[in-house]
Amino acid sequence: MERELALEFVRVTEAAALAAARWMGRGDKEAADDAAVGAMRAVFDTVQIDGVVVIGEGEMDEAPMLYIGERVGAGVPPRVDVAVDPLEGTNIVAKGSTGAIAVLAAAPRATLLHAPDMYMDKIAVGPECKGRVSLDASVKENLKEVARVLDRLLCELTVVVLDRPRHQELIEEIRRVGARIKLISDGDVSPAVAAAYPDSGVDILMGIGGAPEGVISAAALRCLGGDFQGRLWPTDEEEVQRAHQMGITDLDHLYTLDELAQSDDVIFAATGITDGDLLKGVRYGARRAKTYSLVMRGVTGTVRYIEAYHQLDRKPLFRDNRIKLYQGEIRNHKD
Repeated sequence: MERELALEFVRVTEAAALAAARWMGRGDKEAADDAAVGAMRAVFDTVQIDGVVVIGEGEMDEAPMLYIGERVGAGVPPRVDVAVDPLEGTNIVAKGSTGAIAVLAAAPRATLLHAPDMYMDKIAVGPECKGRVSLDASVKENLKEVARVLDRLLCELTVVVLDRPRHQELIEEIRRVGARIKLISDGDVSPAVAAAYPDSGVDILMGIGGAPEGVISAAALRCLGGDFQGRLWPTDEEEVQRAHQMGITDLDHLYTLDELAQSDDVIFAATGITDGDLLKGVRYGARRAKTYSLVMRGVTGTVRYIEAYHQLDRKPLFRDNRIKLYQGEIRNHKD
């Protein structure tokens, strides 16, 4: 894919972040997600690609936009697979917490795994530990190997785990080994990517999260030279049947990074919505906003950080909505 597309994809994640950020802390995760989806979809129409959503907001009958199989872009080459999460961390935004991002990955057609919308057991590490960890190894074996490669004591490692009841045994194992744990409430793409940054404070991500997010994380780690493995974790027979319908017959298969994101010609873009370890969130000024984004290209391994100022009154997508919000606030004050 042309390198110029990298900036175009940042425009897409910026739009989703700007739309969702206004809902921070307002307790309405559905409204925040709807805003992000609508903005991302609108800007996608301006991007010069023939794109197909392979990871999105669900099946066509479940999602009005950015559903799996939907065509996005201007309909011109290159032919691209697109994996999107317009708001990774809906609960984070609703509660005004940290770490929500708008994110997407894009690669040549048929090179991103069409992961079913179910759980996936995951492990993610940075470049130094590539090829040194495995979901088939024990927690102790993996952590001891990471500590050895990074020249750390076990008590100096930081493991990120989603704070869920299903992880109680995993958490106890990590504590027995002696490593530190950072429990997160939602959103495991950001910490998976952070594991590949030396000074991020994250050494390894472990545990069960969304399979679609696993594909997006794998795309980012392919750009960064890190490593990722995943294994589907269905919770009921309906999910098993869904996987079979998508052509996945071996639910015990261990997916490697090269299977999840099969091409080096991959682009990953993300924009912060709320402040996090990876990116700062949206900042508002007088009729303007500032966003913080990153974009990576797998071909070159280049990572660019982009700080952008947005004159909201000059962007029809946000200007019209801002006028409606302003009028609504005036009415509320009068009431």
